[in-house]
Amino acid sequence: MAIELEKRQNRKSYRFFRILDRMVAWDLLKTVVAVLSVIVIIIVSRKFIKILALAIDGAISGETAMNILGLKTIVVIVNFLPAAIFMAILMVLGRMYKEQEMSAIASAGGGAMTLYRAVFLLIMPLSVVTGGLSLYAAPWAEAQMLLLTSKDMETADLRGIAAGRFTEYSHGDLIFYTEEIDSHLGMHNIFIQDRQHGEPNIISAKRGVLKELPTGKYVVLENGERSQGIPGTGNFILETFNEYAARIDTKTTPVNYSLEALDTRDLLESDKIAEQVELQKRFSPPLSVLFLSFLAVPLAKLSPRGGVYGSLIFAFLIYFIYGNISQVNRSWMLHEAIPLWLGYVWVPVFLLSLGTTLLVRVYGLRWILQNLGAGKTA
Repeated sequence: MAIELEKRQNRKSYRFFRILDRMVAWDLLKTVVAVLSVIVIIIVSRKFIKILALAIDGAISGETAMNILGLKTIVVIVNFLPAAIFMAILMVLGRMYKEQEMSAIASAGGGAMTLYRAVFLLIMPLSVVTGGLSLYAAPWAEAQMLLLTSKDMETADLRGIAAGRFTEYSHGDLIFYTEEIDSHLGMHNIFIQDRQHGEPNIISAKRGVLKELPTGKYVVLENGERSQGIPGTGNFILETFNEYAARIDTKTTPVNYSLEALDTRDLLESDKIAEQVELQKRFSPPLSVLFLSFLAVPLAKLSPRGGVYGSLIFAFLIYFIYGNISQVNRSWMLHEAIPLWLGYVWVPVFLLSLGTTLLVRVYGLRWILQNLGAGKTA
């Protein structure tokens, strides 16, 4: 009978903490999504202005602009997910301290291990997702953006035509102007200056259309005049025509993939310092999620009366310092001021040491040892 009662008590205790874990994890997930959404909207909106300017100028199509926006969102999520998780933990635990939920947990026997278990129930899978995004999704997105932009630059000569505006094509060798564009995409009162084949070629026509022919892209003009060469010389030509087709040559350029767009497997096999530093950069986000989360639990208790936003000023300061240290560390590694193995290790160790120091300062070493044991047996 006593054994059965003890089993029921253990089952109730286990069930209580399972409910607590799920409650904290669910609240934390919602906060992470909200914080990350705000950050992504702000950052991507600024990036989209530049992309939209390229689309307006005809350098890329509208469809490509939307694709680049989606790919850029992936890259931004990878870069700012650790910061969003860090702030979300502080906000959730800060609210729990303000509403005395932490006092209830402590009175029920919950210790520091209880909080860490509840937080890392979500953080562990999030760190795995962040690692996948950083190692595979973000480089793929960077490569796709370069590829889409390069392909659209080759076909940009068929876009960007607007009535009443001079437009440059073929890297400035073709200047196009039309006074009016009708509902059937027919152009009226057209002027073209063509230097694609060396000699200046001036063409004016009453009407014209853009056509994709088997031999290339053409502007087909009707009822106009054409002058070629320099006036006053023997090779100057002046003629009228009923129909004339001016070819728009495309100049292909090879895609130069940046370090951010290289495949992670290639970086693993490389012995170049720049590529090794890039590899270290890709491992940084999932490690940042783990160590910043470890740091956030004691940091949330520094000013519990401040409520949800009580410790955010410390969070911004710590994250700013951490971001700058990471940048300096990469610069040192690139310039071989420190060995590569040390560059991989000392920044995570710094975060771990800072988190441990705060943990001891906030809870006390003796209290931590006691409650870690209580958390394990709870």
